[in-house]
Amino acid sequence: MSEHPAPALVRHARPEDLPRVVELIAEHAAYEKAAPPAPGLADRLTGLLFGTEPPRLRCLVAALPDGTLAGYASCAPELSTWDGTEYLHMDCLYLTETSRGHGLGPLLMAAVRAEASRLGLAEIQWQTPAWNENAIRFYDRLGATSKEKRRYSLRTEA
Repeated sequence: MSEHPAPALVRHARPEDLPRVVELIAEHAAYEKAAPPAPGLADRLTGLLFGTEPPRLRCLVAALPDGTLAGYASCAPELSTWDGTEYLHMDCLYLTETSRGHGLGPLLMAAVRAEASRLGLAEIQWQTPAWNENAIRFYDRLGATSKEKRRYSLRTEA
């Protein structure tokens, strides 16, 4: 594994980061062969990230020494009926292609773990596409366990 010349800093996203975060989200969608984000995403994220205290959504960014944002992880507390507890749901973790393999993924995951711990949550849950073998190997190396499930989505009439 090669390293960036200097370590990256992982921190919470700031309002001025949103244009780049939206670019990263669009790259992530393209990588996963999904539809691009709908127009107005930055405005919607502003409300979720900065519009309430505590925020409904958290976004951690990997900032390179020159200030360039190379990736992000987003997460939010959720509930498990079966366990009767809250957990941190990591919705996304994405690094630009040129930033993969430089140790930034473990830094982002460590920051997500710290966020869960700060919130008093004992578990993080997430999903990754079955075809994303690199991500699966990465998560396996971290010691994460997986459960086979399919994720469904159903539009409401609202």
